[in-house]
Amino acid sequence: MSFGWTLAPPAPVAGGTAIAAGLRQLRTFAASAGLALAVPLLLAALWIFCARYSWIPDQILPAPAAVWQTLREGCADGSLRDATLISLQRVLAGFGIGAGAGVLVGGLLGASRTLRSYIEPFFLAFNQVPHIAWMPVLMVLFGIGEALKIILIAWAAFMPAALYALQGVRDVPEGFRELGRALMLDRRATFCTIILPSALPSIFTGLREGLAHAWQALVAAELLASFEGLGYLMAYGRQLFQLDVVLAAMAIIALIGVAFHVLLSMAETRLRRWRLEGAQ
Repeated sequence: MSFGWTLAPPAPVAGGTAIAAGLRQLRTFAASAGLALAVPLLLAALWIFCARYSWIPDQILPAPAAVWQTLREGCADGSLRDATLISLQRVLAGFGIGAGAGVLVGGLLGASRTLRSYIEPFFLAFNQVPHIAWMPVLMVLFGIGEALKIILIAWAAFMPAALYALQGVRDVPEGFRELGRALMLDRRATFCTIILPSALPSIFTGLREGLAHAWQALVAAELLASFEGLGYLMAYGRQLFQLDVVLAAMAIIALIGVAFHVLLSMAETRLRRWRLEGAQ
């Protein structure tokens, strides 16, 4: 006899759904982290084996333990800390000036077709010249003091920031601009509410590229015209054939560069989320 009853599975619990989603995100993050760390771990293992079995002389490739010991000693006596702080101040100052000016100039060029037709060819030409090639000219104009380093870093950050901002503003779909005209927005409101948010991904790409170029310019400037900073430590270690000092400074530069890249990515994600929330 059937009473018309059917057995239905229990309704999902909200907490269980949240836990499952959290586990999926954790697995995705673990998989991404594993892929990202695969090559560095492989290189580290190869480095350890080379040092352990003396495949490469210590004078050419110091053992990881020697580099770690140099890092510990440099942190203990303050030499690495002081050099890092000096280099950080130079990078932040030069990058802030250069990237800020680059985004502003690039945005103006992208928004104005007339201005772009006059200036863009010079930008493209200057971008072909490595920033380190400007150093002799800057030395003649500004000497070898602190101004030289800040200006060189600013110029290195300026070009990528300007070109990517120009590209991002210029490539905004025409339909977005027509939407601004349909809403009867003036040029300033259209730029701030439609064009600039649409160009954010390209702008942040330029900022990341500019930051990488800023670090390269910093190391070049400190190698050639400085008596302090991480670049100077690398030059000092090379002259004394203390490659553990060189590798320790390189490791610090790499870690700081990765940290800045993560911070910029987080800022970009936050701005995109804020834009979506504002649109809703």
